[in-house]
Amino acid sequence: MNKIILFSRPGLGLTAPELNDILDALAASGFDWYVNRPFARTLARELPAARLYDTVSSELAEGAVMLSYGGDGTFLEAVRLAYGYDMPILGINYGHLGFLACTPREEMASVFDELRAGRYEVQPRTMLHVESQDVRIAEHPYALNEFSIHRTEINMTYTDVFVDGRKLTTYRGDGVLISTPTGSTAYSLSVGGPIVDPMCGCFVIAPIAPHNLTMRPVVIPDTARVTLCVNSRAPYTAASLDNRSFQIAAGATFTVCKAEKPVFLANLQNISFYDTLRNKMMWGLDGWENGR
Repeated sequence: MNKIILFSRPGLGLTAPELNDILDALAASGFDWYVNRPFARTLARELPAARLYDTVSSELAEGAVMLSYGGDGTFLEAVRLAYGYDMPILGINYGHLGFLACTPREEMASVFDELRAGRYEVQPRTMLHVESQDVRIAEHPYALNEFSIHRTEINMTYTDVFVDGRKLTTYRGDGVLISTPTGSTAYSLSVGGPIVDPMCGCFVIAPIAPHNLTMRPVVIPDTARVTLCVNSRAPYTAASLDNRSFQIAAGATFTVCKAEKPVFLANLQNISFYDTLRNKMMWGLDGWENGR
């Protein structure tokens, strides 16, 4: 690895010294480096055109690690840029909870030392692929976290769900989502889904505010094909792939399965999923782990 591709979004509220710190860290890293043009416009100094990029190409991605600077929303946008190029992504957290972007921004300079020394591992993470003959899905029909159906009006949404052609149930309520293991700590967690180790080969189907309180999340193998048939008294409802939403008409059908290719995350070897989980969820802070 000999190249850093920095991706971030305008509007993070960074001060001029903070912006300068990012550039100084890149310049001192010893790597060849590039910055996406929209973010570069917010920087405190002008960068040479040769340091800027608009989209990722095979040439740019070769031998590179993408550094996502921001929160998990920024990381999901970085995934859309990097997907398909076998380029690992590392998240520097400038957001809040940060399960994807889990490296503290204060440690950004030390990240380059770890990368230079090869003290990191690359983890493949499952992506969802979503198809529909009723809805035109954007040019990136993939999701790292989840695909969801959710109401936009007061009327309840009815979603028939089939797993490998066999009916599971009809979810009545605010909606339903299908989550990857990576996404189990995102929207799925907030609706009561289980936390899943990201290396597990499974999906989670979870109802969103179900009308029938016996409805519970279901874990299925990631080899399954899931079909969702959407009905609602309202003429339209909504579907989302990660943090992108679009309107759909009642009667739309979707097929969700494991994407052919994974996305790759760079993980510093001293930060495990369980470390991140324990710290972000603040487990053990009540003192019981220490015998008190």
